[in-house]
Amino acid sequence: MTRILGIDPGLLHTGWAVIDTAGSNRTYIASGVILPPTRDALPVRLANIFRGVSELIDTFSPDVCSIEITFVNKNPQTTLALGHARAAAIVAASSRDIPIYEYEPNKVKKALTSAGHADKDQVYKMVRILLPAAHPKTPDESDALAIALTHANMTKFHF
Repeated sequence: MTRILGIDPGLLHTGWAVIDTAGSNRTYIASGVILPPTRDALPVRLANIFRGVSELIDTFSPDVCSIEITFVNKNPQTTLALGHARAAAIVAASSRDIPIYEYEPNKVKKALTSAGHADKDQVYKMVRILLPAAHPKTPDESDALAIALTHANMTKFHF
């Protein structure tokens, strides 16, 4: 069995999910969103993400972490901000010697829906089909579950 922590990084909402995988079996464990207060300065929000991911690691003891690769936005500042949030989550996991696996958004969508340009509703529906016990309340939480599922489906290429 492998426990996977999936992370959808963001400065406003960092989605997270924990699933267990054994062979072709996938089991939902937990999911949610880290919400750094928007009024806080950037360094404080990044520390909030770092602490949130660290607490998840303490609580769920994942074997690996899968995280979405930041895509390039039209606005370079937005891309940079997402990169900062992503880095805070990566450092939290890698400082605990948890292997990190990175997936591009289109590859996550394609792995779940067979369409690299699927919309969030299609991803949500596939998450619900593959993990019936999961009831994600936000797109960030649904995306984190999708990222964890993508890694579960790709493990044959990593191990």
